[in-house]
Amino acid sequence: MRRMNATPQTPPYAALTPECVLDAIETLGLYCDGRQLALNSYENRVYQIWLEDAAPVVAKFYRPARWSDAQILEEHAFAQELAEHEIPVVAPLVFDGRTLHHHAGFAFAVYPCRGGRAPELEDERTLEWLGRFIGRIHAVGRSKPFRHRPTVDIESFGIEPRDYLLANDVLPPELREVYRSVADQALAGVQRCFDAAGKIEYLRLHGDCHAGNVLWTDDGPHFVDFDDARMGPAVQDLWMLLSGDRAAMTRQLGAVLSGYEQFCAFNYRELQLIEALRTLRLIHYAAWIARRWDDPAFPAAFPWFESPRYWQDRILELREQIALMAEAPLALRA
Repeated sequence: MRRMNATPQTPPYAALTPECVLDAIETLGLYCDGRQLALNSYENRVYQIWLEDAAPVVAKFYRPARWSDAQILEEHAFAQELAEHEIPVVAPLVFDGRTLHHHAGFAFAVYPCRGGRAPELEDERTLEWLGRFIGRIHAVGRSKPFRHRPTVDIESFGIEPRDYLLANDVLPPELREVYRSVADQALAGVQRCFDAAGKIEYLRLHGDCHAGNVLWTDDGPHFVDFDDARMGPAVQDLWMLLSGDRAAMTRQLGAVLSGYEQFCAFNYRELQLIEALRTLRLIHYAAWIARRWDDPAFPAAFPWFESPRYWQDRILELREQIALMAEAPLALRA
């Protein structure tokens, strides 16, 4: 088995035992009844915690060394700002005037426990509702920039992840140069798409706006997990709602934008970026798994990551993206 790091690293959550989690929560004056449930999260560790005298809460323990305290606090402030505008997001709870806390070397935050189901993205009314929701978020997000959190750009989402994969013992040797060549072609296509879009506005985004981060109730949607909030073009929060062939995506995008534009103007030049942003996500995602390989959760969740078949499929995906980026963008207006 190939190792992706020269020397083994201590798993980042090795010290985060169940007892440590409960102790952390009780430092805030909450009284746990001993029950906790690990929720689905790879990047951070997230738990539902039951309390003796109140409703359950959700505790998020941030991955060590990923974000600075200033970056986490900016995420929290954005979520709170959205909540103050009566936008249904799950913002962190405040204890003694603070949303970010520390215990045993871990930074953590506590959130109210909110339920919901996945949105039905095949329903155009649902897509329009989501468009209104995201438009409201962006109307607030464009009012001022992040000062500490990063930006969705070609360097950090494409060039640097590609270089990481090639510089470390990640790819099968027989596919390394093939991947290099195809990734280079794909990134050249991404650059052409950004050049074609021209000057676009960058605003504060949710950043990871896929169906898994939207919980739907009878009252409509609410967003969870602003962990990937960053600066970027508005379409970054829209394209992950689209799937299927070109005709299907055109219909879906029309529904989303019909809601979005009720609250926030959209620059249609950003349609040039949809396949470019999808391409960047593919490269970034593969490097993300590679960087986390010393976390035992990742080999367990992605056992096929080191297989030649996995990388053959990634090469094929990038080749498909090269072709898609060469096509005309989705068009909703004459």
